[in-house]
Amino acid sequence: MNAIHVLNGPNLNLLGAREPELYGDATLAAIEARLAAVCDSHGIALHFRQSNHEGDLVTWVQNAGLAGEPVILNAGAYTHTSIALQDAIKGAKTKVIEVHLSNVHAREPFRHHSYISPVAQGVILGFGALSYDLALEALLAGAGPSESRRK
Repeated sequence: MNAIHVLNGPNLNLLGAREPELYGDATLAAIEARLAAVCDSHGIALHFRQSNHEGDLVTWVQNAGLAGEPVILNAGAYTHTSIALQDAIKGAKTKVIEVHLSNVHAREPFRHHSYISPVAQGVILGFGALSYDLALEALLAGAGPSESRRK
């Protein structure tokens, strides 16, 4: 693994200021710095991006797939609406770990459904900014079902 892509969806640029009682006070820049230090210590590049535009996320997932590199994806509200992101993940055939800062299942009913989960390797949610660290740790450990267990 040469690189890991961390992709963030709409409104995540407001972390630290937006509803800190729900999302915590860590900024996206602080999360990026922490993950970059870990990746650096493993000799792995970190591609950390945020966009409020669905098409950007689709393109970035596709690019990660073309490069054969895994993705940590916090699609924000697009989690609950984006068939395009689901299709991009399936088409890109890349390993994706879905992350959320809050426990979406303890929130409004419309947040209980994810278009990402069925095509993700795993889902980590409810641990605030630590959700990203846990996803990175899983990727670095090579976590996931082996081919023989998936059959």
